[in-house]
Parts: sequence; structure tokens; C-alpha cells
Amino acid sequence: MLVSQILKSKAGGVVTIAPGATLREVVELLSTRRIGAVVVSSDGKKVKGIVSERDVVRELGRAGPGCLDTKVDAVMTRAIYGCAPADTADSVLETMTTRRFRHMPVMDGTVMVGFISIGDVVAARLAELQMEKDALTGMIMGN
Repeated sequence: MLVSQILKSKAGGVVTIAPGATLREVVELLSTRRIGAVVVSSDGKKVKGIVSERDVVRELGRAGPGCLDTKVDAVMTRAIYGCAPADTADSVLETMTTRRFRHMPVMDGTVMVGFISIGDVVAARLAELQMEKDALTGMIMGN
């Protein structure tokens, strides 16, 4: 399965937050949207960073609740690994597992066209495996 197919099955667009926003705003956004990460972007197309639940927890542990007034620029993950719409689910899953992160922007050149989570990739891969199983079962049973 390709990343472009995974994106088609997702509802809604990419959730972004401005670079000057605070961690408090990130926490509110993560909570209300029930998501695990948000892309830091000025225009919704260029990725400056990603702030995940892990980043927030790490900063809370380091600095305490006062960190909620910290700007996302100081906390965001800047080393971003993206994927392309033509990449396979298997290759994305391997990158996420090896690099130990759960969210990845989908890039068309330098422009972000989507955002996928490890949950999106695993769900797509499981659906693909189920279809393969059903097809093989049908062939064996003569259906």
C-alpha cells in the first residue's frame, strides 16, 4: 500500500500551529483534536518542526508546569523525517520504527501534503493483509 492511499482514507487535513505559539496552546489543540502531534508551520505547507505528546511530557518533566508558557520553537523536534506519497507503508513503518517516532509529514518536494501516524500505517497494513487473506481463502475454497 502506498502513502497516497493511506492519505485518501484519512478524514480532515493536517493540524498545524504557528511557530510562536505556546506549549499551552499545543496541549489544548492535542486534547481537543484527540491527536498525538501537531506540525509547526507558518503557512501549513512548510514544516518547521513537530511537537508531540512526548515533547510536551519531556518538557514538563524537565521544567515543570511553568513550561506551558514556553514557545513551541524551543521545544519542537526540528530533525524531521518525511515521506513521499509514492512511498510504501512498509518503508514508512520501518523508518518510524527504526527512528523511534510515531508521526511523519508527507512531502511533495518541500511542500507538506499530509501527515500520517504509525497508527494510520499499521491500520492500512492490517487492512491490506486482511484483503490478501480473504483473496487466498476465496481461491482455496473455490469462490
